[in-house]
Amino acid sequence: KALEFRKDSLKFLLEQKRKHGDIFTVRMAGKDVTFVMDSSLYPYIIKHGRQLDFHKFSDKVSPATFGYQPVHSKLHPGLKEQIHRSFKLLQGDNLTPLTESMMGNLMLVFRHDHLGHSGWRSGCMYQFCLSVMFEATLLTLFGRPAAARRRTGTNALMDDFVKFDNKFPHLITEVPIWLLGGTRAVRQKLINYFLPDRMSHLTNMSEFIRMRMEVFDNYENLRDVDKGAYHFAMLWAALGNTVPATFWAMYYLVSHPEALQVVRQEIQEVLSLSGVEFSSDTNVKLHREQLDKLRCLESAIKESLRLSSASLNVRMALEDFSLRLGESRSFAIRKGDAIAMYPRTTHLDPEIYEEPKKFRFDRYVHNGAEKTDFYKDDQKLKYYLIPFGSGVSMCPGRHFAINEIKQFLSLLLLYFDLQLEDGQSRAEFDPSRSGVGILPPSADVRFRYRLRMKNLDTSNISW
Repeated sequence: KALEFRKDSLKFLLEQKRKHGDIFTVRMAGKDVTFVMDSSLYPYIIKHGRQLDFHKFSDKVSPATFGYQPVHSKLHPGLKEQIHRSFKLLQGDNLTPLTESMMGNLMLVFRHDHLGHSGWRSGCMYQFCLSVMFEATLLTLFGRPAAARRRTGTNALMDDFVKFDNKFPHLITEVPIWLLGGTRAVRQKLINYFLPDRMSHLTNMSEFIRMRMEVFDNYENLRDVDKGAYHFAMLWAALGNTVPATFWAMYYLVSHPEALQVVRQEIQEVLSLSGVEFSSDTNVKLHREQLDKLRCLESAIKESLRLSSASLNVRMALEDFSLRLGESRSFAIRKGDAIAMYPRTTHLDPEIYEEPKKFRFDRYVHNGAEKTDFYKDDQKLKYYLIPFGSGVSMCPGRHFAINEIKQFLSLLLLYFDLQLEDGQSRAEFDPSRSGVGILPPSADVRFRYRLRMKNLDTSNISW
């Protein structure tokens, strides 16, 4: 069943739903997994925090995937709580300096790698998104060597990251790493990049990573390799789904010129209302308050997330109990069994979304405000879009992720004319990562881009 799920998760689950109804149990990878397909029932699962736990699943899988020892309360008292507390530095007021740092680093990469040419250039869209977002994210979170603008060896690090990421779906399903060729050696190279002796020479790192380093240093029995693995895991968390999400947002906008034009105009108007006169030979700064005003852009990003996200929201039963779903339905759940929600079936439900497989950039905006009223069977849904998990498993960096995708797309649309190259079929999803997160494309997409203004002199730009 696990192989059928990975081959085409949506088709598999809809077939099971047709046979068995909205709730059914499937034996996958040696475990009973109860799927709940009705999104109106999600709140009952999410609020069952005492009997259903996400961390039991992640605490088992993550150490084996990223190569650090499991956290034990006796050996590392308070460590797990301090790690979770550090995520507050990705939210609220702490998001502002992180967003501003990301803006500067995106601008740095764009300026040095892409803004010095006036003619048409060709590229592969996924690789373009990966290279820009990888370096900008690395600089924003982990900083750079003293007196350096950029890091050396970033491309080699990125190549190893991609090699590891290609095996991630196997690792997360507990396939032993020794069965995956050279993956163990690649992972060790990635961990070595973040060992304490290397991290100690970096400057301008985020407060988030700096705090985690301080926390780790307080535990003498935490090995250096574990510290490096924790940092590497955070790099993956920051990029593993953000890069494909960025690709799909870019792809859908470039392949829908009318949507691209509306979003580009919105970005220009927000800058203009802030008293900024855009010029292609100067650097753009979009502050958090300006990003919040980009409603059409945010809607387009959410729409691309709706179409591309395929994460599996899993909870593990901590005890035998009766799972009540409303007033008249309950199901016996055994300790150790899994409860799963697969929001992709909600995202593509024609009863919730009209023409669900079509990209509509303005689906989540109405009269200039965010649209949140979506219904099924005349019932307003609380969980109609779930690309970042739910409840306690919701991604703590989701606000940063949305902001950095907004920043990337804003720079892209302000500086460049963009076209898909002719002779290509429509981009398709790679189903091999079903259950993991955002589906990457099955093949890269060729595109052309050029500066929107001619005869630019970038030699006088200082950093």
